[in-house]
Amino acid sequence: MITILLVGCGAAIGAILRYQLTRVGTQIASEFPLITFLINLTGSFALGWLTAAQLGSPLTTFFGAGMLGGYTTFSTFNSELSQLWFRQRYHIFFGYLGLTYGLGILVAAAGYLIGQP
Repeated sequence: MITILLVGCGAAIGAILRYQLTRVGTQIASEFPLITFLINLTGSFALGWLTAAQLGSPLTTFFGAGMLGGYTTFSTFNSELSQLWFRQRYHIFFGYLGLTYGLGILVAAAGYLIGQP
């Protein structure tokens, strides 16, 4: 039961943080979904760091599965990719796809290396 509460509370905090950042980000006029991109990169970095830091099961559950699970935006990412594809913005589509996955892996690795004891 405690695990469910840790994940749920962490996810709520992560979702609220993501919502606030997205709301502020709507003031940036761009076809490239910059806020979702930055949210996913910072989330990847934080999860890499958290994995290496080995903080213990309750903290990892709260921050990893909970907060970072609620913070990162895989469904939004895919929705934005679909919209770019259907609007025939192929150069932005492929740039967003490649940069998100490519840089996501790199920042997760950087977070892991920094988080090692």
